[in-house]
Amino acid sequence: MKTSSILDTYQTWLTHREYSPATIQKYTKALARFFADTGAGDIPTRETVAAWRDSLTEKGYTPATVNAMLAAVNDCQESIDNVAGKAKPLKHQRRIFADPGRELTRAEYFRLLNAARAAGNKRTQLLLEALCSTGIRVSGLQFITAEAVRRHKASIRCKGKCREILLPAELCHRLTRWCQKHRIHVGPVFLSRVGKPLSRVTVWKLLKALCERANVAWKKVFLHNLRHLFARTFYNLEKTSRNWRTCSVIPASRRQEFISWNPAQNMSVYSIKCTFYCEFDESIVPFLSLTKVNI
Repeated sequence: MKTSSILDTYQTWLTHREYSPATIQKYTKALARFFADTGAGDIPTRETVAAWRDSLTEKGYTPATVNAMLAAVNDCQESIDNVAGKAKPLKHQRRIFADPGRELTRAEYFRLLNAARAAGNKRTQLLLEALCSTGIRVSGLQFITAEAVRRHKASIRCKGKCREILLPAELCHRLTRWCQKHRIHVGPVFLSRVGKPLSRVTVWKLLKALCERANVAWKKVFLHNLRHLFARTFYNLEKTSRNWRTCSVIPASRRQEFISWNPAQNMSVYSIKCTFYCEFDESIVPFLSLTKVNI
């Protein structure tokens, strides 16, 4: 059987198993590389798969990358009922520390916002705010719709899971004005020039274009790093709330506005009600975790 036929059959099998389009593309690409590198037949042996895995390691690929490509080959072996041909993934211990050189800071996040605003790219600015104020993955952007903005919450369906997230009031206000300006009444808010939801590649290019203008290292500006920033700051806020039974925060300057909140209540956007005035023209960034607490 030709390689193209094997790839088409495997792609159909992935579709029947309800894999996401991005996963199907990733797995098909990895399988095509396997056949190109090894020249294996219709039913690859375990020795062939294991040798290919080891060759990837020798070429300098990280264990996570090797295992990701190996997962596609093992999945294909399962689709053709050749379980004996599967190779074991590499064992590696999860890191318990973050690389400071790849960690996006709050100051750098604000510089990215300033750069987007200075360039007149309102869509990129709103995109950054939406990702950082909700902590969603890029694949969840399509679920931030005009209807979700009106309800102040979005139903996210990603990786086989369904969950609802709250959208900050200030973010909804800005997205409402964006929708009114571009006549978006239903469906996703973030659209391309041809009216389709923004793809992962498009979002990546939009953020990378800001690096030089914002003076932020390009290796720090990747999509999942925005999710990491949200998680770190939200964790710090939650950890701080454990030490305070009741907190009444007084504004430190005209650029900061806080409302008294009770950590014993539900830790939601509506119970905390924190906003942070950014460094440009009283522009509010609805990121509840990006707040400085001054008592």
